[in-house]
Amino acid sequence: MAAPAKAGGGVATGAPTPGASWSRFATIFILILAVFVLFDQGLRTALGTAVGYVLNPLVGFNYQYPVLTLFITGILMTGLTVLVRHFFTNYVEQAENQKIVSAFNLELRKARQENNTYKTKKLMEQQSSIMQRSLKSSSTQLKLLPATMIIVIPIFAWVAVFIANAHSPIISVPWADSVNLTQNAILFPNWVLLYSLVSIPFGQVLARALRWYEFRKRLRVIEAKEGTAPA
Repeated sequence: MAAPAKAGGGVATGAPTPGASWSRFATIFILILAVFVLFDQGLRTALGTAVGYVLNPLVGFNYQYPVLTLFITGILMTGLTVLVRHFFTNYVEQAENQKIVSAFNLELRKARQENNTYKTKKLMEQQSSIMQRSLKSSSTQLKLLPATMIIVIPIFAWVAVFIANAHSPIISVPWADSVNLTQNAILFPNWVLLYSLVSIPFGQVLARALRWYEFRKRLRVIEAKEGTAPA
């Protein structure tokens, strides 16, 4: 039996493209490396020491100000990862896909509530293509994971080595007079919590600002086209 032909004369196959296979391999490899760095202290120390030749002179401050180093490093790491995602994310297409998927789900739910079997059947026939739109955004983020983890893993390893060698890892915080950054708080060391306290809000603010800028730029392009269009 002949293979089913795609639109345009090609042959439809279920085999992944070389690009997709490479992306999947890179993602798995980076995740395995991240696990090893997280749980293997020797590997983490070796990687952190190597990265320290670059970061120590820049933001190490001779191990005198660990909190300041954490703040700067958190902003640096988060800023780089957000920028990587920004330059490879089509925010307008992402918003359009989300709107289409939401409208489809609303229509499907309404058809089922009204027991409209004909409309439900027609919508179900379109569900596959709609789901492709839904998965496209998450697929893009997954493809970017190796690039962002290449930034995160070395910096995170260096911060762990840096805190271990800090002259004064004991600091005062709003909820306690004395906190040792190297000691664990529930599941993670205190420095990880402080690091997250800086990096997560900063990342959210930066991502939203870049998204707003991208939408504003697209809006200006549309307005310019409408302004130059003939009456």
